[in-house]
Amino acid sequence: MNNNKIILGLDPGTNIMGFGLIEIQNENIKLIQYGVINLKKYKDHIEKLEMIFKNVNKLIKDYNPNEISIEAPFFGKNVQSMLKLGRAQGVAMVAGKINGIEISEYAPRKIKKSVTGNGNASKEQLSEIIKKTLNINENINKKLDASDALGAALCHYYQKSNNENPKKSWKKFIQANPEKII
Repeated sequence: MNNNKIILGLDPGTNIMGFGLIEIQNENIKLIQYGVINLKKYKDHIEKLEMIFKNVNKLIKDYNPNEISIEAPFFGKNVQSMLKLGRAQGVAMVAGKINGIEISEYAPRKIKKSVTGNGNASKEQLSEIIKKTLNINENINKKLDASDALGAALCHYYQKSNNENPKKSWKKFIQANPEKII
């Protein structure tokens, strides 16, 4: 991986889409921006897909990422939900592709394993490790889709650079932060 990169992480969804941008400068990770895009106000599925495309395009224009990392949909019990998530992911990927950006996708377990050291970590555990890694002071647990997107971006960086995440182990995190144990 080149020394200076901006990675856009995406957690596509048809109701809430998470995004997170990190910058890599000589192996230092810096948070640029993160958030969620609320798509619940759009009733028509096609309109939601259009808004995903437009919003990803806007993020690309605003932040000029070098690479996009996207969370792959996982198979659940509801096939219709899986199909909708797959469409949302596909639309986000097309937005990146037409802008000439390299796109990588990672399974949720791979993201969790890469960032926390545990593929079965909860969304809250992932969020806590991300807060620590990126020095985020606010509670991002209310924006778990955004922390999932940041997780995708971090996972991509770790996978491409073969860097060890110094805070990768949940056990090490708890040892370093005993006050967080409930």
